[in-house]
Amino acid sequence: MGSSKVKFFNVLSQCSDVKARTGFITTEHSVIETPVFMPVGTLGTVKAVNNAELENLDARIILGNTYHLYLKPGNDIMKKAGGLHKFMNWNRSILTDSGGFQVFSLSSLKKVQDEGVRFSSHIDGSKHYFSPASVIQTERIIGSDIMMPLDECIAYPAARKQAEKALERTISWERKCLDEFSNSEPLYGFNQHLFSIIQGSTFKDLRKICIEELSDERFSGYAIGGLAVGEKADVMYDVTDYCTDYLPKDRPRYLMGVGTPIDLLESVERGVDMFDCVMPTRNARHGRIFTTYGEINIKNAKYTDNFNLIDDKCLTYTSMNFSFAYMRHLFMTKEILGMQLASIHNLGFYLKLMKDIREAIKENRFTEFKKTFLSNYNIKN
Repeated sequence: MGSSKVKFFNVLSQCSDVKARTGFITTEHSVIETPVFMPVGTLGTVKAVNNAELENLDARIILGNTYHLYLKPGNDIMKKAGGLHKFMNWNRSILTDSGGFQVFSLSSLKKVQDEGVRFSSHIDGSKHYFSPASVIQTERIIGSDIMMPLDECIAYPAARKQAEKALERTISWERKCLDEFSNSEPLYGFNQHLFSIIQGSTFKDLRKICIEELSDERFSGYAIGGLAVGEKADVMYDVTDYCTDYLPKDRPRYLMGVGTPIDLLESVERGVDMFDCVMPTRNARHGRIFTTYGEINIKNAKYTDNFNLIDDKCLTYTSMNFSFAYMRHLFMTKEILGMQLASIHNLGFYLKLMKDIREAIKENRFTEFKKTFLSNYNIKN
């Protein structure tokens, strides 16, 4: 199923009243129906969830992180293993972030230069350097199906001059990433795809400049980066809506690091095809469980003797056939199983939501679906 013969992305349907659309992405490891939520497996593992459970939930693609995998286990081990798919025994698709966001957020000591960024490892303080070319080389070694280029993600709020400088650097870096990608070959016998990342903070004109400057047929898709970094939700939605008006319609659009179930609905409505976020698994490990009727804290005393199932509407897509009381018991006694079951359930909830969204779009009833979902989801637990 080589990508030279099969088109990477196809749009199947779009709603008549909003920009929500369905499609599918084809890599050599899986066919991915969109809109899609990608579970985050930063270090080659989705925390507390094994591969068999991910397959049971019908996850077609997961996300790994170049920064973290570069530091541990490192490029040598990754290459000896034959890439991340073999290393973690995952036969479906993988997308890797470039690690740029982690460099800027996790490294207390970093020096950004026009050629790249020097940084200290958050693990042991050792010194490292990322250039556009080296990031692509690392992602070749990881062997992800979809690769992200090195970009500069700045904090919010940002002064316009800071945003302009970061944008200029991002455009330069991404062009160099594209050149390195075009002049190198995959290592493991299957094709890889490179996305662009659109930056510009909350300045719409800068976002448009970025889209125009990085318009290139060699980019297989476009990510919207630099959002979900502290701005209000309505600002994120507004900038996203603006970007999807100008991004190519024949390429997938990926909103990075987003978000809540409400964020997914609002962003799908604005034409986004791909999402990732640590929220389902991170919240699960702290006892916060997503349900049809909103997010709950299972540690609350009111669940002590509630023997109802957590969310009977999700049973067809998760293995959460356990009661509120039992789940609370697991968390209060610090049993590892609680974190595992909650993580599986939360991912199942997200993946089922995306499946339901796709069906609603195909039937041209997304707006109605969104209204009904939100009316249930906003019920106080």
